[in-house]
Amino acid sequence: MPLLELARIGKRFGADRPAAVDGLTLTLEAGRILVLLGPSGCGKTTTLRLIAGFEEPDEGQIAIGGRVVAQAGSRGVPPEERGVGVVFQDYALFPHLTVEENVAFGLARRPRTARSAQVARILDLIGLGDLARRYPHELSGGQQQRVATARALAPEPALLLLDEPFSNLDADLRAQMRDEVEKTLRATKTTAIFVTHDQEEAFTIADEVGVLNAGRLEQLGPPETIYHRPATPFVAEFVGAADFLPGVVTSEGIVTEIGVFGHGERREPGTKVRVMIRPDDVTFVPDEAGEAVLTRRYFRGSETLYCLGLPSGGRVHSSQPSSAAFATGQRVRPEAHVLHVVAFPAE
Repeated sequence: MPLLELARIGKRFGADRPAAVDGLTLTLEAGRILVLLGPSGCGKTTTLRLIAGFEEPDEGQIAIGGRVVAQAGSRGVPPEERGVGVVFQDYALFPHLTVEENVAFGLARRPRTARSAQVARILDLIGLGDLARRYPHELSGGQQQRVATARALAPEPALLLLDEPFSNLDADLRAQMRDEVEKTLRATKTTAIFVTHDQEEAFTIADEVGVLNAGRLEQLGPPETIYHRPATPFVAEFVGAADFLPGVVTSEGIVTEIGVFGHGERREPGTKVRVMIRPDDVTFVPDEAGEAVLTRRYFRGSETLYCLGLPSGGRVHSSQPSSAAFATGQRVRPEAHVLHVVAFPAE
C-alpha cells in the first residue's frame, strides 16, 4: 500500500479564478523522495498545504498510510494528527527558543528523558550537537535550515514536506545543504515531498519527479525519464534547454533540416511533427560551405553554448567544452546525434 495517495485532488481559491490544483492524482511509496517541479503559480505549494491539512480540497481525497485524512465535502483530519512534518521556505524557527528547544517543540507529549534523547540524536545526525544552546539569530542561514529540518524530523513523521527550503541560501551553500538534507532523509528512511522550481535540485535529490503546470500533473517519473523522454512540450522545455525542429515522418525516419532521425513510434508517412533537440545532442564542424551560422556564444564556465542559425530561420543550440572557441558569424555544418528521439505533433 502506498504511504500517500492523492485521488483527483482539486482546489480553487474563488469561483472566478482558475484552479490552483486541478485533478491531481499520484501515489508515493514509503521511503521514497518525490520532487514537485514547476514554475511559480503552478500549484506546488498548494499541493503541500493540502497534504499537510492547512487547506481543504474542493475535490478528491487524500490518504496517508491507508487512512483518509481529507475528502471533499467533509472535515479533514487536523494537521497535528496527520503524522506529517513540514519545513517552510522561511524556516519559521521560534526566535526566543534555543536550538534544542526548537527541535523539542513537537515532542511535548513524550517523557522528558525520551524527549532529551531524541533531540540529542537528531542534532547529532545533522551535525549541530555543539550548537544546542544557541538561539536562531546566532546561527548562519545554513544552520537555521538544518534546525528547521531537525525540528520537522524529531517527531518521526510518516511524511516530510519541504517547501523550497533552500531558496534563501546562496548557490554554494544551497548545493551543500541539498546534499546534507538528502543524506539525512536517506539515513532516517523518511518519505518526503520536496517542492522546487530548480530542475538541477529536483534531479539531484529525487527518486521521482512530478512536473506541474497550471495545477495539472504533466508527467511523473524518474529524473532520467523526465529529461530524456518528456511527455509534453512543456516538460521538454521546463526541465532543460530544448529546441524543436519541424520534421516529416518518412519510411526512413523523421526528416529534419539537420538530419534524419529514427523513431520507435508508429506514425503515418507524411505526418508533420516537432523533434526535440537538446544542446548536448548537437555538435558542428567549421565549414565555409556550411548551411548554418553561429549567431550567439554563451560562456558558462564549464561549457560554452552556441546558437546556430539555420537556413529556414530556425535555430538550435550546441553545448561545447569551455575550451572550444568559435567566433560568431562563422559558418558551420551542424551534426545531431540524438540518443532518445522525442517527437511531438506539429502545432
